[in-house]
Amino acid sequence: MKKVLLCSFRGEAMCFVHVLLNALDMNKKGIDAKVVIEGEAVKLIPEMEKPEHFLNKLYLESKNKGLIIAVCQACSQKLGVFDAVLKTGLPIVNDMSGHVSLGKFIEEGFEIITF
Repeated sequence: MKKVLLCSFRGEAMCFVHVLLNALDMNKKGIDAKVVIEGEAVKLIPEMEKPEHFLNKLYLESKNKGLIIAVCQACSQKLGVFDAVLKTGLPIVNDMSGHVSLGKFIEEGFEIITF
């Protein structure tokens, strides 16, 4: 099975919509697609949790399907959203000096696409 990791760093919602759409599309097509949220993108999480946010439905669908597998702890702390991210139940990862190790995903056979 093809394995793809969609790694989002940018904090613009119009960029992140493509992460969610692609993760869901790949998942539907039988590709093992996962999402890592790093950098400024962590600030989108509390916003997408709000029902009125235009990404809420796609975000919740991705979250509920277990496609979002890591949120950067260091970036969440530095950008002031750690507590809000913690409340979402998303996995907070810090296995590379507080950040998410992409090398581990390469070792697991994932192709990495960054946004």
